[in-house]
Amino acid sequence: MSATATIAVLGAGSWGTALAILLSRNGNRVRLWGHLKAEIEPLQQDRENRQYLPGIPLPELLQPVTDLGEAVTGADELLVVVPSHAFRQTLEAVKPLIAADTPLNWATKGLEPKTRKLLHQVALEVLGERPIAVVSGPTFAKEVAAGLPTAITVASPSEAHAQRFAGYLNSDCFRVYTSSDIIGVQIGGGTKNVLAIATGIADGLGFGANTRAALITRGLAEMMRLGEAVGGRAETFMGLAGLGDLVLTCTDDQSRNRRMGLALARGLTIAQARKEIGQEVEGVGTAQEIFEKAKELGVEMPITEQVYRILYEGLDPKEVVQRLLARSIKPEN
Repeated sequence: MSATATIAVLGAGSWGTALAILLSRNGNRVRLWGHLKAEIEPLQQDRENRQYLPGIPLPELLQPVTDLGEAVTGADELLVVVPSHAFRQTLEAVKPLIAADTPLNWATKGLEPKTRKLLHQVALEVLGERPIAVVSGPTFAKEVAAGLPTAITVASPSEAHAQRFAGYLNSDCFRVYTSSDIIGVQIGGGTKNVLAIATGIADGLGFGANTRAALITRGLAEMMRLGEAVGGRAETFMGLAGLGDLVLTCTDDQSRNRRMGLALARGLTIAQARKEIGQEVEGVGTAQEIFEKAKELGVEMPITEQVYRILYEGLDPKEVVQRLLARSIKPEN
């Protein structure tokens, strides 16, 4: 474990809280910020996040706060864990409150809505040049907060920064690997959520393990095609932030995106499914951004396309499977 730091974690959902708990257990002073007082005040009073991580106490070094200035002023590192649609807005709010060289890290997955920009591009536009890193990989918040063995990737253009931030996270039960492929790691983290909706739909329709394996395998091929088209490296997608995260999200019902697919297969609307799940489901918005990005670049992503058509054009899930199976014979590549 490296030297300790003061870290502002912005976003007090399940994943933000879990990372804040991990960082503070490692001896870092952590300020956990959420924009809703109704969300933060119970954390201050109960010293646990009973909504998302019941039964897991907040360490003494973890301070929940509602004031953004209090959270970020003087922090050595920022870790943003808000949904992708709120990423730019959060950075704009933070900009006047931090130094020009304060490092920015994020565990948000997905592309920026409408612009289809990767989040490192948004960060550069809003905050300018500074040390940056993305945290991604096969993780469920409850397991991380419970101290179960986990491995993850920290990707940054700066090896020194990747090593430094990885040191704040790394522990006996949380193994951190570093990467310089910030583009590939982001594409893996976003695309896998869309593919998890696909596998949830297929499982919900009772298509079985063979179909699930096919969707995961061909979904990985789609992820790699898009990732390489935007500048990611092929080997990244065979690692934790690609294949690892894809398998986890597609096969376990802790995944909100998989549960969205299961709900759609039962005939629920997106709104009904969201209400049932009770948390943000990033893959719904990301499906549109990934579909449009692939179309813009001329990248073939048939599974992603059909998920998009279910979500945004009301296509029947059973019809989707028939469309995928009816595609012409071609080499596997």
